[in-house]
Amino acid sequence: MLKAKPKAISLVVPVYNEEKAIGRFLNRVQPVLEQTACLLGDDADYEIVFVNDGSQDATASLVAAIAERDNRVKLINLSRNFGKEAALAAGLQHANGDCVIPIDADLQDPPEIIPEMVSKWLAGAQVVNGVRNDRSADHWLKRSTASWFYRLYNRFAEIPIPENVGDFRLLDREVVDTLNEFPECSRVSKDLFSWVGFSSDTVEFRREARSAGTGKWKYWSLWNLAIDGFTASTTVPLRIWTYVGGFFALLSFAYAAYIVIKTLIFGVDTPGYASLITVMLFLGGLNLLSLGILGEYVGRISSEVRRRPLFIVQSKIGF
Repeated sequence: MLKAKPKAISLVVPVYNEEKAIGRFLNRVQPVLEQTACLLGDDADYEIVFVNDGSQDATASLVAAIAERDNRVKLINLSRNFGKEAALAAGLQHANGDCVIPIDADLQDPPEIIPEMVSKWLAGAQVVNGVRNDRSADHWLKRSTASWFYRLYNRFAEIPIPENVGDFRLLDREVVDTLNEFPECSRVSKDLFSWVGFSSDTVEFRREARSAGTGKWKYWSLWNLAIDGFTASTTVPLRIWTYVGGFFALLSFAYAAYIVIKTLIFGVDTPGYASLITVMLFLGGLNLLSLGILGEYVGRISSEVRRRPLFIVQSKIGF
């Protein structure tokens, strides 16, 4: 009888200018992984896959030096900054574990709940979501905008995403293999993680303050990510403007009929400039807004048609 292959855990850590956080992250996460590996058996192991997304500081050299000493630490260097979604996809494609856990190096998502995630995975869950039940460490504006996004997104999306769940979650090997087959370039991982389905469970935690450095997500980047999420998950914005356009077309026809009948009965009257310019500006604004929404979809179609790779790996260490 063949001996069962030892199980392994993979951590995928996208990093961009995180030289100040790397040491603290490893000092905190490695003891947790040692403890977690015991849940999988005596021969179980783990790997930490850092994906350097074009960092301009010493992040790459720091991780490379650690990877040379520890074969459980691995490094993927992308040729430039492709964005976190692309870096996360690169990590998922290179992770070898039976379960894969994306996590940020800033330690806002506590690694101490990983053993609980693995326990629920061993109990049968193929996706274990980390739910932020306390986000007091985040600025009130970030909490508010996040709450608005989840509510609006889930109102229109075909497949809703769990509220207050980021990229920090456990994914079974089958789930990861399925995600790696997805070819699209405009990616929002939260949407994809929900779209694939599979049995799921949750682990709640308190979101902590960043351990070192500064956040890389600016509000403009978050806005663009939100737009990507909407356009990738639903065509409702396009459908809405079909209804809006039809409604105002009916109003225009009705008003035209009113003008014709009034003219035939009462004769020609001097039109009001103010009302005319108001209607023109209003309808012109609606046209530009609808064209903008249409342009968002057309732009993403153009990106998909070009079929450029999602990322380019410049070098790898530890693989």
